[in-house]
Amino acid sequence: MSKQPDTPATVTPALPEGYAVWMAELKTRIRSSQTRAMLAVNAELIRLYWEIGQMLDARQKDEGWGAAVIPRLARDIRNELPEVKGFSERNIKRMLAFYREYRDLAFVPQAVAQIETFAKVPQPVALFTPELLSALPWGHHALLMEKVKDVAARQWYMQATLGNGWSRNVLAMQIESAAHLRQGKSTSNFASRLPPPQSDLVQQTLKDPYLFDFLTLAEPFHERELETGLIGHLEKILLELGQGFAFVGRQYHLEVGDQDFYIDLLFYHLKLRCFVAIELKRGAFKPEYAGKMNFYCSVVDDVLKHEADTPTIGLILCQQQNEVIAEYALRGVDKPIGVSTFELTRALPSELESSLPSIEQIERELGEAGSENG
Repeated sequence: MSKQPDTPATVTPALPEGYAVWMAELKTRIRSSQTRAMLAVNAELIRLYWEIGQMLDARQKDEGWGAAVIPRLARDIRNELPEVKGFSERNIKRMLAFYREYRDLAFVPQAVAQIETFAKVPQPVALFTPELLSALPWGHHALLMEKVKDVAARQWYMQATLGNGWSRNVLAMQIESAAHLRQGKSTSNFASRLPPPQSDLVQQTLKDPYLFDFLTLAEPFHERELETGLIGHLEKILLELGQGFAFVGRQYHLEVGDQDFYIDLLFYHLKLRCFVAIELKRGAFKPEYAGKMNFYCSVVDDVLKHEADTPTIGLILCQQQNEVIAEYALRGVDKPIGVSTFELTRALPSELESSLPSIEQIERELGEAGSENG
């Protein structure tokens, strides 16, 4: 038998110079185009729903159409356009409510680039705008109309959703925990230790109080138990801390002067470009906590901070704080530090709280019941 010639191995041609960089740029362009397409589709949908609400409102006012028209409309659309989704009776009622909530807006086709820019970097606005509403998914609008009646609070949640990329479920959680009332409330020395506008940005990054109601800790508990519980629910603690926090370590070891020190929790904030050291304290805030945190921030700045990073931020979380004491304690330290409280159980709504019996009432009734049984 004659020997078959060896099949030559396939040779991968050498890539031209600059191909890798061009490929990276191409992927960015493709993803950007996909994002613009999604934003354009969403903007058109929101405009369509607003216009349908506008037409229904006009018919009801000018021609006396009653509420019975909406079930008929939903049925006719389903029968004649079976492939079209989103026109249930409930959703059409939402379209009417949506128009009535924002009737003063003039929805016109928006440039996709404008919508995309607004979605990425929401700008503070005095009133609702078509750009703001067009950047939010319809499910978010339905939730906001149902749950947030205050105009200023609703606008805050819209901008926070765009800035943080909140899903509908996350938005619902933030509304339930009254995030708009807690943001930026931490007692701090940021204004005197950081240049503007960084000081304002850092202030708005922190909250007071932080809600750790996903933990099952009962008093008395140890600080280490709190720390362990938070790390066991890392995804939830990151959500409560807010967008941009990346976990670095727990009981993060620092060696200074042949001595060992440990930071309870260490994070890096991707937007602020700085480390964030967190100390957890049971009970009330004490002035000496500020000095210890100032020490930790100094060491992190010297040992871990990159030259491109901004100064390390310290956050002291305790169960109670006296703002006057905290302000005096922070006034004498060099590093930017905030003091906030944390809660393990969410406060009851005032109307529900007032309907519950007090401890004294329960004890009195138990005592009376004991006397009767005796």
